Amino acid sequence: MRYAILLHYPERPSEDLGEALDEGQAAFQAYARDLDDAGVLVSGEVWQPSSASTTLTAADGTLRVQDGPFADTHEQLGGQFVIDVPDLDAALAWAERAPSVTWGHVEVRPSATYVESGAWVPST
Repeated sequence: MRYAILLHYPERPSEDLGEALDEGQAAFQAYARDLDDAGVLVSGEVWQPSSASTTLTAADGTLRVQDGPFADTHEQLGGQFVIDVPDLDAALAWAERAPSVTWGHVEVRPSATYVESGAWVPST
């Protein structure tokens, strides 16, 4: 079963983090290596700050494009790891090891379907 480990944490400019930035990057690199060594890592992404995002909506029938995030929030969705493990307990065990669990929220969400070789595949 595929699960996304979604990493939410307070948004701060990287220059405000100092040595914590280097320590965080090293911790995430070790975490990614552990996931990969265990054979459960499907993909991993670290995203640019939410200020670099662009949000689109056409909920009222008119397309609107807005610079920046949709929600005004103090936390950002900073990245994700997609893992393939037998069950939720295994996904939670990996999620609790995510470095950002000590300074933000880690959300675990099961995949319903995913695209492989251009076709939708139900997650099992």
